[in-house]
Amino acid sequence: MPRVVILKTGNTYPALREAFGDFDSWFAARLAPELNIHVVDVTVDDLPGQPENWDGIVITGSPAMVSDREPWSEQTGHWLAGAVRAEIPVLGVCYGHQLLAHALGGEVGFHPRGRETGTHPVALLDTALDDPLFKGLPRQFPAQLTHRQSVLRLPDNAVLLGHNEFEAHQAFRVGPCAWGVQFHPEFSSDVMRAYLEVQAPDLVKEGLDAEALLAEVTNAPEASSLLDRFSKIIMNR
Repeated sequence: MPRVVILKTGNTYPALREAFGDFDSWFAARLAPELNIHVVDVTVDDLPGQPENWDGIVITGSPAMVSDREPWSEQTGHWLAGAVRAEIPVLGVCYGHQLLAHALGGEVGFHPRGRETGTHPVALLDTALDDPLFKGLPRQFPAQLTHRQSVLRLPDNAVLLGHNEFEAHQAFRVGPCAWGVQFHPEFSSDVMRAYLEVQAPDLVKEGLDAEALLAEVTNAPEASSLLDRFSKIIMNR
């Protein structure tokens, strides 16, 4: 069985953990059952050997901020850069997307327009038409999002694959098999609603309409399909 490591970069809100489990369990549930999945919490545990020990690598979201450059985060970024050089399939999500970009020479920081949260459309560019992960998906699809930091500048060798009106860098690829996505393919619509409910007081303070965002949450099957697609890339190698 192909060996896949989920690099866990933090924990979700306590109320969500109690109701739905944590980040790593959401990924494990949507990755293919044929994979031998291991979880390493890089905020407290050692990195999992060499990247070449793994057939695939997934990096989760986090309440942390890449721009804080915590030692565990910087060490993980250095390790990921080695995985990209070794052409190990990598999928970074939200914090993982930003950390991957940072590790490869991009710039990460707070989005100048603040927070993006809820279900929003992601539009694919022509570059995604023959991309191994995205090819065959609709040119636009809904996705679950929640972030305040963004990739402000992509690494020089990155290929931009997707964006939307708010976020210029929703998806990118570096090399043949390393991807970052700002949106959350591991989120269900129930998890997205729970995030908005917890965030509601802050959303109001930030001038966002929490009730409208809750009402607009929908399923996002095309976005969620990326985890099965990524699984197949790993197994086909």
